[in-house]
Amino acid sequence: MKAYWVVRCNVIDPEEFKKYVNLSGPIISEYGGTFLARGGNQTEYEITGYERTVLIEFKNIELAKACYNSDKYQNALQYIHKSAKRIVVIVEGVN
Repeated sequence: MKAYWVVRCNVIDPEEFKKYVNLSGPIISEYGGTFLARGGNQTEYEITGYERTVLIEFKNIELAKACYNSDKYQNALQYIHKSAKRIVVIVEGVN
């Protein structure tokens, strides 16, 4: 069953954020992750406050979690902690 990373984000330091983006994209691809949404035009309803939404699809929840917990991805997070405030959820899809 497919799984998804759902990320809501506010970028604080665009230059530092670019470092994270440049590292994380190839790592996510290594685990078979596919970007379905990556920023772009969005409209928030009900609760607002996040300028950016990212949606990444994985083959299954095990791969999604393995990617997030990998040493490479954890290393990339050093740049995100300095450059953005975000919420990350890994959720299993439905059949």
